[in-house]
Amino acid sequence: MFQKVFNVRLHLLNLVSHFLFFIGGFTLGVLLTSSYLRNTSLTLQTDQFSVAKSYLSHVPAGLKAYLEPPNVMHDMTDEELLWRASMAPRIPEYPFHRLTKVAFMFLTKGSVHLAPLWEKFFKGHQGLYSIYVHSDPSYNASSSHPESPIFQGRRIPSQIVKWAQVNVIEAERRLIANALLDVSNQRFVLLSEACIPLYNFSTIYSYLLNSQELFVEVFDDPSSVGRGRYNSSYYPMITLDQWRKGSQWFEIDRDIATEVVSDRTYFPAFRLGNRSCFADEHYLPTFVNQKFSAKNSNRSLTWVDWSTHGPHPVEYNQASKRPRLGPPSPRLGSRLQQAASLFFQAFVPGCGRLGGRLARLNAA
Repeated sequence: MFQKVFNVRLHLLNLVSHFLFFIGGFTLGVLLTSSYLRNTSLTLQTDQFSVAKSYLSHVPAGLKAYLEPPNVMHDMTDEELLWRASMAPRIPEYPFHRLTKVAFMFLTKGSVHLAPLWEKFFKGHQGLYSIYVHSDPSYNASSSHPESPIFQGRRIPSQIVKWAQVNVIEAERRLIANALLDVSNQRFVLLSEACIPLYNFSTIYSYLLNSQELFVEVFDDPSSVGRGRYNSSYYPMITLDQWRKGSQWFEIDRDIATEVVSDRTYFPAFRLGNRSCFADEHYLPTFVNQKFSAKNSNRSLTWVDWSTHGPHPVEYNQASKRPRLGPPSPRLGSRLQQAASLFFQAFVPGCGRLGGRLARLNAA
C-alpha cells in the first residue's frame, strides 16, 4: 500500500515538473522570439539609417547640416515641411559623391498587405532605396494588424485621408516633401498598401534610374467623370480643353517632385475648389500636362484593373485567378517587353500566394 502511494506521488511530481519545464521553455521561447523580432526591426532600421548617411562621412562639416535628412517622424508643420522641401540647388552638378536612391512612398490606411513580399524585394539593396509611409493617424500596429520590420520607423507625420477628397493630394505632397529631404532620392514612386512589385529590385531600380521620362497617366476624358467634373469658377487658370484625368499612382523625378511641392497656382485652386472632383485623378495629370508634357510618358507604371467600370478597381484575393496584365508597351526596353507595368494594384490582405506567383512570373 505504501509503495503504491509513493508511486502515485512520484508520478504526480514528475507530471508537475514536466509541466513547469514546459511552461518555462515556452516562456523563454516567447521572450527570445520577441527579442529577435525587435532586433530584426532595429537592424533593418539601422541599416537604412547608417547606409543612407555613410556617404556623408566624406562631406565637409559645413555641408552635413544641410544634407543630412531629419528623422521621418519630425515636428515640422506642413507649411514648414513644404518650404524646406522646395529648396533646390541652381547648380545641377553635385560637389560630392552621393548615392542615388528610389523613394518608395506608400499611401496607406494601415499596414502594407503583402509586406513579406516587399521584404524580399528590398532585401540586399540597402542604400539604394528609401521608404516613406503615410498611414491613417489612428493606425497602431498590433498582433492583429502587425507592421513589418521593413516599414517600422518609416511612418511620416500624417493626417486623415478620405477617398475622393482633396486631402488625398495633400497626403501625396506630404510624402513627396518628406522624400525630398534626402538629397539622394532621385526617383519618386507612389504606391498603396495593396500594391506589389512585378519585377525584382535590380530591374525596377535600373529602369527608373535610366529613364528620362515621367510616368504620370494623362488623358482627356469627355465623359461625366472626366470633363464633367470641371468647373471654370473653381479653376480659372485651367480651360476645359486643358482639364486632364489619370491614375493616382505615379512615378516622377526629383525636378518635378520639387515643382509639385512648390506649386502655388494649381494646388491652391484644387484645395479651395470643388471637393467632389476626385482631385487625385485630376490635379497631377492637369499640372504635369500643362507644364511638363514633353517629358511625360502619359502612362502609369502601376497596373490597375478597371474592367468593372465602377468607382473602385477590381480587388484580387487568394481565390482569384491570375490577372492578365495587358499588351506589351512599345515604350519599354527589350528587357521589359513582356509587360507595360512595374507594379500591380490591388491585393487584399491574405493573398500573398497569388501575389507571390505574379511577382515570380515576371521576375527578370
